[in-house]
Amino acid sequence: MRHRSISAVLALTLAAGAGGPAHAAEEARVHDARPAAASPARFPATIRLPDGFRPEGIAIGHGPFAFVGSMADGSIYRADLRTGRGAVVSRGPGTPALGLALDGRGRLFVAGGTGGDARVLDARTGRVLASYRLATGPAFVNDIVLTPDAAWITDSTAPVLYRLPLRGGRLPRAAQRIPLTGDLVYGDGFNANGITRTPDGRGVLVVQSNTGGLFRVDPSGRTRRVDLHGESLREGDGLLLRGRTLYAVQNRLNAIAVLRLNEAGTEGRVVRRVRHPGAFDVPATMAVFGSRLYLPNARFDTEPTPSTPYTVVGVPLP
Repeated sequence: MRHRSISAVLALTLAAGAGGPAHAAEEARVHDARPAAASPARFPATIRLPDGFRPEGIAIGHGPFAFVGSMADGSIYRADLRTGRGAVVSRGPGTPALGLALDGRGRLFVAGGTGGDARVLDARTGRVLASYRLATGPAFVNDIVLTPDAAWITDSTAPVLYRLPLRGGRLPRAAQRIPLTGDLVYGDGFNANGITRTPDGRGVLVVQSNTGGLFRVDPSGRTRRVDLHGESLREGDGLLLRGRTLYAVQNRLNAIAVLRLNEAGTEGRVVRRVRHPGAFDVPATMAVFGSRLYLPNARFDTEPTPSTPYTVVGVPLP
């Protein structure tokens, strides 16, 4: 995830619906929705976003609606996957909205990038339910995964994970700061980026963008390098887990790496990479709905202006 400052004037409209039970692999739980009447293969393959929006994170709930965050000002756009139409459901605070995650209570968790914060929105109304100050100095609060008892958030410039405990589903008063130790060592550039759960549900997986390494992280913060058998996830961004299959966006490579993991998430092999020339323009993250992956084209290599066009693209699930 990259960022440059630019403002976008967006209107607050529409209400949103979301939801989904929490259990097993969180990315599959939160994003995988398969209503019997829906036929994603017939949905538009390209969703146009407002000019200048600068999308990054995406989340999809049980209804055929995608929520997309703006790096420009933190606004949240809601799109109907059936028609491709949508509007802004929550006006941003002027700082980025990066990683997004939906829970089964209709709450949208938003990572605040250089704002050093996170917030939780009512996905139906866009109302802010809670805000959390995660860092007081330089920060790049990047991506989020939900587990049955917490939200885990990466910071690409500080070797920590932020944890929001969700006891009984209640939002906490403050976040916990979990220092990262072990194999994951921060260097120059973007470090910990995308995050998802391990197949066994006992830890999380984090990709380090600048090195291409993948790491298993215990709840204590202890990290262990995942054996990728000589492969690298360079430019790794959003992660999505389904069973023991891990999908990893490699943004500037315009590719999705498909990996097969062991149950503990300590070993994995890249089985293929998927590219869609003409569709991908530096995608950042992804969410699944039925038989498709949906990816915002962040266009990190294009100078952003208020008139720069942006899209979300839907491609067949590899």
